[in-house]
Amino acid sequence: MERIVVLGGGESGCGSAVLARVKGFDVFLSDRGAIAPKYKSLLDQWDIPYEEGTHTEEKILSADRIVKSPGIPDKAPMVQAAVKKGIPIISEIEFSAPYLTASTICITGSNGKTTTTTLTYEILKQAGKKVGLAGNIGESLALSVALNHYDWYVIELSSFQLDGCYRFRTDIGVLMNITPDHLDRYDYKLQNYIDSKFRILQNQHPEDRFIYCADDPLTIKNLPDHPLPMRVLPFSVKKEEECAAILREGVIHVSLDGKQVNVPAAEMKIKGIHNIYNAMAASLAALSAGVDPKSIEQTLRSFAGIEHRLEPCGTIDGVDYINDSKATNVDSVWYALESMTRPVVWIAGGTDKGNDYTQLYDLVKDKVKTLVCMGVDNSKLTKAFAGRIEHIVDTHSLDEAMTAARKYAKAGETVLLSPACASFDLFKNYEDRGRLFKEWVASHKS
Repeated sequence: MERIVVLGGGESGCGSAVLARVKGFDVFLSDRGAIAPKYKSLLDQWDIPYEEGTHTEEKILSADRIVKSPGIPDKAPMVQAAVKKGIPIISEIEFSAPYLTASTICITGSNGKTTTTTLTYEILKQAGKKVGLAGNIGESLALSVALNHYDWYVIELSSFQLDGCYRFRTDIGVLMNITPDHLDRYDYKLQNYIDSKFRILQNQHPEDRFIYCADDPLTIKNLPDHPLPMRVLPFSVKKEEECAAILREGVIHVSLDGKQVNVPAAEMKIKGIHNIYNAMAASLAALSAGVDPKSIEQTLRSFAGIEHRLEPCGTIDGVDYINDSKATNVDSVWYALESMTRPVVWIAGGTDKGNDYTQLYDLVKDKVKTLVCMGVDNSKLTKAFAGRIEHIVDTHSLDEAMTAARKYAKAGETVLLSPACASFDLFKNYEDRGRLFKEWVASHKS
């Protein structure tokens, strides 16, 4: 019996362990940290042996294959020990692939992938498709494959998940964009990160689809380096030639095989140029999956967005508070600031991932009156914007940051939490950061 060892006891790892159990493997899970109670309960339910707080080398290196959770870097000592021994290491997505009976829409990119994934899923769901949501959002793909049966999956894929994919193939692949992100994980080499994103293309067949943004410089620059046997469907707000989705006079036009989606951007609840891109990609994916254009148009008009992405969460003394905690890189912040129509008190900071803030300078000059830095070490952020923003405040906790933001924000202005950084210095994750932001706002509303 083949022995599968799973590294990591979170959503991805525990889902992989359950799938391994369901498929009859000898399975063992190891997590160097603590495993959350809900995941322990799942492992116990399926009678899966596990350990936490340590990695027992002899148990792990006895594996025939290792399924590595995406949060564990390749440089981790136990991973390196497995590589040295020649044990194949794959991702949860790769492990799930042989057991997939559903068609897949897989979405990656530096920005917009969660909104696009959720919107695509909602379009298919509202159209009556038997569809699951999985990957970097929702439940793990492995757990869903183990327990459910769908005709379609809409899967958000991070670069970390793609890194461990080799034979996995998607029917419809979507690449939203590529901007510098997670460079600390890629030896601070942008090309390594780019190559990871382009793994969305690997193994695609001529009958498959590849949807990409024709306005994204890094995508366009790197396309010639990859074979494109599949049908390509570019989308753009700047050009019309050879694009399957365009923006003309404020109306989104999507066309595929004689079917057309036409929706004025002003009629969508989600605003900003980034959401026009998201709507284009989701519409092309849905048309490729056989959804009726009228159904797509209906969902585009009704979709209200996702939690922690430009999420309005209350008004205090005439000041609007917006939770954009999911903006963990500079490009996400650019889109957030671009969509602001009122003077901004901007809360940023956290664990820097090799950020270059220069692309924000023009927007900051026009939009931001105060920068509230929130992190353990804000020196890079304060240095980047010194002399460019009238007021810069250095804070080291959420309460301190919110108190400062309230002090500087006046009626008719906006407090925007859009950090540009990871959350791990002060918070469990970006969801924790956004949730605490919203709780603070709720507790201070009159």
